[in-house]
Amino acid sequence: MNKDEILTRFAAGEITKEEASRLLAEAEAPKRGQLYCKVSTKGAVSVYGLQRMPVTLYVEQWERLLAFSDELRAFLKQHDSELSRKQKGP
Repeated sequence: MNKDEILTRFAAGEITKEEASRLLAEAEAPKRGQLYCKVSTKGAVSVYGLQRMPVTLYVEQWERLLAFSDELRAFLKQHDSELSRKQKGP
C-alpha cells in the first residue's frame, strides 16, 4: 500500500490515525539492503545499507570521492584478480 492509498483510507475513516501512522512508517522505511541517505546531526551525509554502520562524510568529501570515481573504477578493474568479494548471506 502506498502513501496516497493510506491517506485516502484514513480520510475515509477506514483506518485509525495510529494505524495510518504505522502504515506510513512501514511504507517509507527503506528495504533491507537498499541504499539510502540521511543528513547527520552534524550536517554530514550518511549512506546506509552498505555495511552495518553508515558511511558518513561531509559534502566536500563526497564531492572529492565522486570526482575520483573514474579513477576508482579503473583501479578496481585493473586489480580485479587481487580483490576479494563479500559473499551475500542467505
